[in-house]
Amino acid sequence: MTATSPSLGSSSNPSLGRLERYYDAVPRAAARAEDFGPLTLFVRESPGWPYYARPARDWTGPAATAEDVGRVRARQRELGVPEAFEWVAEVTPALREAAEASGLRVHTHPLMVRDGDGPDVALPDPHPLVRVLGPDDPSLAGALAVPHVAFAAPGTAVGAAGSAELAAETAARAGDLPAAAERVRVGRTVVSAAVEDGVVLCSGMHVPVGRVSEIAGVGTLPAARRRGLALAVTAALVADAGTRGVETVFLSAGDDDVARIYARLGFRRVATALIAEPGD
Repeated sequence: MTATSPSLGSSSNPSLGRLERYYDAVPRAAARAEDFGPLTLFVRESPGWPYYARPARDWTGPAATAEDVGRVRARQRELGVPEAFEWVAEVTPALREAAEASGLRVHTHPLMVRDGDGPDVALPDPHPLVRVLGPDDPSLAGALAVPHVAFAAPGTAVGAAGSAELAAETAARAGDLPAAAERVRVGRTVVSAAVEDGVVLCSGMHVPVGRVSEIAGVGTLPAARRRGLALAVTAALVADAGTRGVETVFLSAGDDDVARIYARLGFRRVATALIAEPGD
């Protein structure tokens, strides 16, 4: 293979072309982009989730090699940020071999889109516990912390972690709240949460850029799983995106079982999202 992007995926599938433009644009609002030839490393310059490296948009030179990946990994270690790479398999197929050759483990996730080209599926009625949070909502801090508790105990089974673990995580991340609240205030991030008796049980966000938005960070407290809250939070985010003029909403599902759940909201699989990171 002689090039990383554009390739067959982005040129033949309009949905993937829109997503590629989005993937490149969204980090630039809060991060600087460092050029590594076929790869771009986004380095966050404000509090929040750390960014990643990904294929350079519109790169037409040689495909990324294991050595290219290694150079980016060395820079990530120097900066003290996660050694993480994200891309779409169908758009940049050669990067998987390079990432694995560099020693990274690659995870696959169904990449799903809801837009006008897919099935016309109505959203369920709003869930009584779910609401979109404003920048001054007292539940915003808990909503930002829930995914960290949820992702520390992956899977869909009911677990032990609950309100006590959430309180500890919320306190530990209190410094992130002002910047996150400002992103909510200006509309760069929209947060939805299921709140019961003052405790955030599930939350997620979408990040609109023009007519495209990604739903991310949907997580449920392990003790509150199996109540349909993640689906309800996602539905609220989709509905909110529609009010903002978003025409394409997408997400990366955890696995095929989770993808089937999102299909109930009208999402359809269009590709495979890949995430590479060091193994255990």
